[in-house]
Amino acid sequence: MKSSIALTLLFALCTMIGPLGIDTYLPSFHAIAQEFAVGPAAVQQTLSAYVLAMAITMLFYGTLSDTFGRQRVLLCAAMGFALTSCVAAFATSIEALIAVRFVQGLTAGAGMVVVRAMVQDRFQGADAQRMMSMVMFCFGLAPALAPIFGGWLQTHGGWRAAFFFLSGFGVLLALLCWRALPETLAPEKRVPLKLRVIAGNYLTALRNGRFRLMVLGLALMAGANSVYISSAAEFILNVLHLEETSFGWLFIPLIGGSMIGSALSGSLAKRIPPRVQKAMGYTFLLAGCASNVLYNAFTDAPVVPWAVLPITCYTLGISLLMPILTLQVMGMFPQMRGLASSLQGFTQMSVFATMAGAVVPHLFHSGLALALGQAITVSLGALIWWWATRTPVPQADRSRVA
Repeated sequence: MKSSIALTLLFALCTMIGPLGIDTYLPSFHAIAQEFAVGPAAVQQTLSAYVLAMAITMLFYGTLSDTFGRQRVLLCAAMGFALTSCVAAFATSIEALIAVRFVQGLTAGAGMVVVRAMVQDRFQGADAQRMMSMVMFCFGLAPALAPIFGGWLQTHGGWRAAFFFLSGFGVLLALLCWRALPETLAPEKRVPLKLRVIAGNYLTALRNGRFRLMVLGLALMAGANSVYISSAAEFILNVLHLEETSFGWLFIPLIGGSMIGSALSGSLAKRIPPRVQKAMGYTFLLAGCASNVLYNAFTDAPVVPWAVLPITCYTLGISLLMPILTLQVMGMFPQMRGLASSLQGFTQMSVFATMAGAVVPHLFHSGLALALGQAITVSLGALIWWWATRTPVPQADRSRVA
């Protein structure tokens, strides 16, 4: 039991590396803009560059872990994150910060990709769903607490303090990966690093229309989170008219719903059929989006807690869905779990980067615009997933589908 709890915590810490790099410095957006004399759209690019880099490297981390082992890849990523976070703290221009954030993002994409593969290495069926839910429950603490702690760091140490903190987290994670994280992929099960074979595996996955649709639909449903995460500074300060230390009003309800959903998913894993849990997840997901649009449509001045309760409902729903849908996607290619996880992570973070860099800057002036952006993204993702489940499975792939 103790070893299971320790493994869950280690997995959760590994998945936190990417989100911490997003959420910790959000309260510092205005301070960064003031120091470098730029507008909010320019500071927004420090986020989109980081997320874009995460998306790119997610294509490769799963495959690298299939070849070199899970633990080694996570160790190298944590060390790189610590180093680049420290460099970011010394940036002297917005251009330099954007460039360093891109490099930092290259190191941050390993966590969730490799952990998903590690869970599949060690567990199957309902046990895998329960472990994934437990990891997501613990992982939820990071986005909930990081902006609050980031606001405290901004108030007492300025925006550079957030990056020094991220550097320290990277060092701690690297030590834990080195000394405590077990390797879950036996050497005899590793895939040789042959570019022709790897390229063929990617083509096999990408040629599968059902897989493409499932990955895109899931990415859109989960990526709708980016609407509020990437607009957090504008939403808190200019839409809700709160203080820099008030980011908890967004992130505690947002992540609270995620943690409740993850806890429910884990406890229900062996008690109800997955289809029933999925129906519950979709109900909360769509109810959250609909109530969010309705509330903002009938008020010119959104206030807490009413402005954030629908977001809690949304995150509860997506957390009920994610463990089941993720395992279903990865189950299509059981011999290439790392690669399937990479493609899923790449698509999800690409949606996040696109929303953060190109869409959200046109939405964060209005609570209603943000609510509509979230609702449209979720609805489109749900429709694509529904279409994917109706797409006939090629005969060659029927044995692979979970």
